[in-house]
Amino acid sequence: MYAANSMFTARLLTVGIGLCVVAAFTTVAPRTVAIAQALRQSPAVAARFIGTWALVTYESNAADNREGRGENPIGLIYYDRTGHMAVQIAPDRMRRRFSGPASGLFSGPRPTPDEALDAIAGYAAYFGTYTVNERAQTVTHRRIANINPGGLGDFVRRYEFPTEDRLVLTPLELTDLRAVRLTWERQK
Repeated sequence: MYAANSMFTARLLTVGIGLCVVAAFTTVAPRTVAIAQALRQSPAVAARFIGTWALVTYESNAADNREGRGENPIGLIYYDRTGHMAVQIAPDRMRRRFSGPASGLFSGPRPTPDEALDAIAGYAAYFGTYTVNERAQTVTHRRIANINPGGLGDFVRRYEFPTEDRLVLTPLELTDLRAVRLTWERQK
């Protein structure tokens, strides 16, 4: 009876460990798969993305977008060898300084509600992973965190490299920002 119980316990323990491994794999798998996909892409095309790029031009067909970002917003986008990316675009317009009481959450005063809205209006910032589809000439940004809490998931961009040091991204999604073309220049 004791041998049967310990054999049953050993099998139960084995099944339990197996289920834990499966559970751990399913929570890590999406990130691991995205990184593996980025690394399996055509090395020649995927390698062209790797690096730091500065925003050169931000073309938009929406007057309210130009008003929120200004005519010459600034930005950086990063792509690394492990399939990760990050981007920030800041408006070129003046934004109000925070004037509220001191706060431990900020390196200075806390913003009033109007100052907080002014600070993020026209500002884009997100990070995540990326994959390149050479056949469709698209790069997909899988956003895992965003300054806009509702802006998670995939952003698909058509890409072109007009020169060795220029990257043009054209969003395929219909967004409120209605960006037509973002031209980036490789930083050296």
